Amino acid sequence: MTTLDTDVVVIGAGPVGLTLANLIGVRGHRATVLESRDRLIDYPRGVGLDDESIRTLSTAGLWEKVRPYTVAHHVVRLVNGKGRVLATNDPRTQEFGHARKHGFIQPLVDRELAAGLDRFPGTELRFGHRVVGLEDRGDHVAVTAERLDADGTATGTVTLTAAYAVGCEGGSSFTRKWMGVPFEGKSPSTRWVVVDVENDPIGTPSVYLGADTRRPYVSIGLPQGIRRWEFMLHDDEPTERVDDPAFMHSLLERHVPDPAALTVINQRTFTHHGRVAASFRKGRVLIAGDAAHLMPVWLGQGWNSGIRDATNLAWKLTSVLDGSADAALLDTYTEERRQHAADMIDVNMAAGAIMKMGRFGGGLRDACAAVLNLVPRWQSYFTDLRFKPMPRYAEGVVVDQATLAPGTARAGFKRGRLAPFTDSAGELSPVGLQFIQPRVSTADATDVLLDEVTGDWWTLATWGTDPTAFLSAADLALVRRHRIALVSFVPETQRAWAEQRHAGSPAPVTVVGDSTGALKNWFDTRACGLVVLRPDRFVAAASLTVQAPRTLAAVLAAGSLTTDGVPA
Repeated sequence: MTTLDTDVVVIGAGPVGLTLANLIGVRGHRATVLESRDRLIDYPRGVGLDDESIRTLSTAGLWEKVRPYTVAHHVVRLVNGKGRVLATNDPRTQEFGHARKHGFIQPLVDRELAAGLDRFPGTELRFGHRVVGLEDRGDHVAVTAERLDADGTATGTVTLTAAYAVGCEGGSSFTRKWMGVPFEGKSPSTRWVVVDVENDPIGTPSVYLGADTRRPYVSIGLPQGIRRWEFMLHDDEPTERVDDPAFMHSLLERHVPDPAALTVINQRTFTHHGRVAASFRKGRVLIAGDAAHLMPVWLGQGWNSGIRDATNLAWKLTSVLDGSADAALLDTYTEERRQHAADMIDVNMAAGAIMKMGRFGGGLRDACAAVLNLVPRWQSYFTDLRFKPMPRYAEGVVVDQATLAPGTARAGFKRGRLAPFTDSAGELSPVGLQFIQPRVSTADATDVLLDEVTGDWWTLATWGTDPTAFLSAADLALVRRHRIALVSFVPETQRAWAEQRHAGSPAPVTVVGDSTGALKNWFDTRACGLVVLRPDRFVAAASLTVQAPRTLAAVLAAGSLTTDGVPA
């Protein structure tokens, strides 16, 4: 056996790398984060945080640390050059336990992610380490980094061994280039200049997307009094022109009376990209975040898409590290994450095209928006964020609801459709979707979010019945082997009865009271009585309760979960 320096080397101390390292640490494994810079990036970049990411931060035990640097219900309004609102994006549902959209200050959030690593004795963050070599040795990897002093001069090298390496070092990723995978897509030539200022001179919260045919812009109110503007540069305007204060003042003077009085904390020029790697894994080396995909900023999904990668990858890596799953589980990472990243890129590209329309196209766009806003159904398409493709895993660690076949959930699904999957009976199938998170109560907790009582690993839950009722002794041995929490969802009015009844179950059962009716409605409209939830809270399987043994076996097969030490 090779003695390894760490379990996972994470390359890059951006939000994705730091989140991944925290999730690995929370689940009891070691991670070493290597960052070429001498400190975290201290200027704002990402500005949008969604409810899925907050659920991940909660799993990492960091949401309460991050929360002070966020503001909930970050409303987005698309306006034309005259300031008329064309569409409003203001979803108010909270399916996953939190407001759908938040504004946030990335440097302060990243700081808390980095500080979170201090909780784990086997995890560390090393600044001034630029990775220059990778070697997959079959049973482990070797990562070589140059040690850099404060001015960036190399002072020597260090080589770390680990079970796996994950490149999270951005769009120019050394790791992706080492893997040799194509980076497919396109990078439009349009450039934008971003300006962040203190002491917000406007003061209005939320976001305005200015689809101005003269010069598209973005104006964003952020926490702690920060205002961001983004302005598109025309093709005949050289990038160097943004260094001219007079030019920058000309961009800002339509928004504030005295641009010279602003306190600028960040000014940078960037180009939108829409690219995705052909594969996110090569042997023991993987990529995540911008190293795996780049997307335009319009819907604020660059940061969140990277966190989705970390969420998906972390539980799979730790499952393989602790021996509960075969390495084949890691093949599902690309399978599950790549298509959704590509879908998000397409939606962002479309949003950018709407923003950048010329005079004729802009007039047609404005007229269409006026008509669509007269129809509540179409208006809600934008207001409720229905145009955003939710992660839906059709292949990977999923079980088809109609056939209980492992590895697929394609019954009734046609590629390219964003409509919900259906099973063979035409009912809405939840397999491959993230499970809801209402507020619930148990014998030990009152009015808490569901994840707080089910935990962050596998869950087998039933509605209104004992989840052990149809499981054999061999099935229960597998449940114990894989630390699968057994949960019974019941109406809150029946919780005391269920607690008494399940006290005699052959395995511990947590009784969860559904005080809002959200869980009952979920099961009622999905035509199932049992679900198996993955550690990332996505639905791996849904079935009738009597199918519990077959469903459990299919989940074990789909997840490459081992049966070592479990009697046949």
